Amino acid sequence: MLSHEQSPTSQLVELAAAAEQAGFGYVWASDHLQPWQDNEGHAAFPWLTLGLVSQRTRAITLGTGVSCPIYRHHPTDVAQAFATLATLSPGRTFLGVDTGEAINELAGTGQFGRYPERHDRLVEAITLIRQLWSGQRVSFRGRYFRTEQLQLYDLPKQPPPIYVAAGGPKSALLAGQYGDGWITTGGAVNPRLRAAFQRGARAAGKDPGRMPIFVESYVVVGDDSDVNYAAQRWRFLAAPPTANLLYQPNPVTIEQIVQRTPLRQVISSWVRGTDPTAHITAVRTLLDAGVIPFIHAPQADPRRVIDFYGHRVLPHLQA
Repeated sequence: MLSHEQSPTSQLVELAAAAEQAGFGYVWASDHLQPWQDNEGHAAFPWLTLGLVSQRTRAITLGTGVSCPIYRHHPTDVAQAFATLATLSPGRTFLGVDTGEAINELAGTGQFGRYPERHDRLVEAITLIRQLWSGQRVSFRGRYFRTEQLQLYDLPKQPPPIYVAAGGPKSALLAGQYGDGWITTGGAVNPRLRAAFQRGARAAGKDPGRMPIFVESYVVVGDDSDVNYAAQRWRFLAAPPTANLLYQPNPVTIEQIVQRTPLRQVISSWVRGTDPTAHITAVRTLLDAGVIPFIHAPQADPRRVIDFYGHRVLPHLQA
């Protein structure tokens, strides 16, 4: 995970190159206008990062985890940007999308509708993006988006897959129906959400068994000080639903809200420590469940995780 909340672009490009050398198959760039918490400290523009990564790497697959194409990013801009990225890195680009968060959409545009509106906007945005990637001149007449005789001139031979992030059943259904795969978090796959994803895929005439599922897995390689550093900056992950952080536009306020959240709750699902067996077991469990884990290293030195996995974890999984 190339976390723009944690590191500036120059460091993320180096981490991506190191990840490819270590044997990772994917790099994912978070797409945020602001970090979730003020103490995370960074929020550079990820599409520029990915363009640089595409030129520093040769084989690794790259994309966003995730971009929101419904307010701050117009779907025409998203379509053009990822078509260009896919020409720079043919066959190894993907677009991850979701319904957004207030720290990006409300803060940057003053707009952030309730979920039904954002759901419908995302469906419309995905539809428009796919039409533009067809190479046709598109006059789109949607409820939220319109184009007039628009054509994209630089397109890859094959359009990138679109993976939809979903943390609830309605979005999981959307991911199956309109996406090429599903992105989820929490280090595991919720069976109820997986069932919704499968229903959506079948409703669209697709085989869900052939559609990838990606799971974000938080990992710390180090001692208690490394774990504490990470937990302080990702404390919002364990906030109760009543905190309603999704609709809060200010990272300073979010950081204040979550101060009472015990750090032990933040790290409860994280894989921690320097015993490779624990990390191998956690990744293998996800692979055996038919999903692809992507490793998020929230500690101060993500390079340590990359090197640790490259030498002590990935070789055992490949075997």
